[in-house]
Amino acid sequence: MQRKRAEEVALRAKIAADPALAGGGDPWAAIARAEARARELSLPYSFVEQAAGFNSRLFYYARALVRGAAERPKANTERLPEYRETALPRVQRRLLAPVPVYPQLEKLTLSFSLERMREWLGPDAPLVRQLLSKDSPDTLAARVVDGSHLSDPAVRKQLWEGGQAAVDASHDPMIELAREVDAQARAVRKQDEDEVEAPVQAAAQKIARVRFKVYGTTVPPDATFTLRLNFGTVQGWREGSQEVEPFTHTARLFERATGEEPFKVPDSWLAVKDQLDPQTRFDLSTNNDIVGGNSGSPLIDTGGRLVGLMFDGNIHSIAGDYWFDPQLNRAVAVDTTIILEALRKVYKANELLAEMGEK
Repeated sequence: MQRKRAEEVALRAKIAADPALAGGGDPWAAIARAEARARELSLPYSFVEQAAGFNSRLFYYARALVRGAAERPKANTERLPEYRETALPRVQRRLLAPVPVYPQLEKLTLSFSLERMREWLGPDAPLVRQLLSKDSPDTLAARVVDGSHLSDPAVRKQLWEGGQAAVDASHDPMIELAREVDAQARAVRKQDEDEVEAPVQAAAQKIARVRFKVYGTTVPPDATFTLRLNFGTVQGWREGSQEVEPFTHTARLFERATGEEPFKVPDSWLAVKDQLDPQTRFDLSTNNDIVGGNSGSPLIDTGGRLVGLMFDGNIHSIAGDYWFDPQLNRAVAVDTTIILEALRKVYKANELLAEMGEK
């Protein structure tokens, strides 16, 4: 962290000496103002727009229907990003999936989140007074959950396909709740976009341009979801007095099995235990420097062959967002050997194996 502070001080000194580098203004001051505003907006943004105050699967369905009906008639570029054409298939899949809804759980989670919203926003916050002037969190949650029919995928499908007219005509209490809070949710979202997100993006672009002018290609750019190659080697590590080997094998899966979580082996694996080679490599650890979001990344050997898929790290890698300790930080990948073995013997995924060119 001290190194990062020193880098920032050095870069800011260069801008102070030559303000034209940043095109005018202080981008760090702009970010600081935006972050101060973000703190002011954080509670209403979290509880209302991000729906932390409405923790309910039924409310998620209701909001998707209310906003989907309002957004889809608009020009694609004018919609909320999550309702643009490229995103709609995902919204529709989640909305129409036949996922079980448990009313008692819905009432518990919705009531608890409404109570927390009242606690954190305060009983005199306009939305809190609007929703809870006559209801308690328990009674409001019970009324909207018990009266809603959105647990039925057919009802959701009818409302989704019916568009604005169908949603406007609906008296489902969960739809009415989503409709009632939508204006305030959109308002605080707009504030966050205009007063936090946009200034930070503009300032970050200025800083990025300055960094390139000053350092050129001597430093790597920030991650932008473009392809990145990270080099490392297969390595174990030392945990206290014990050397941890870089490979695990199938035998260890069954050695650890207790029949109870988190060491409960699925029945499908137990059924073919005798068919599995106990020495098949299962997972491996490497000293690649990965972070959250790398899960599913391919692990490629020096010959360009896929040998694993990254999915985790050891406990020491938790600090990897901030610094990398080459002695202890390890990434963990599932070995392709066990992937093929499982597809073949456990899951009987012969069509998929054929697509992969495996016999």
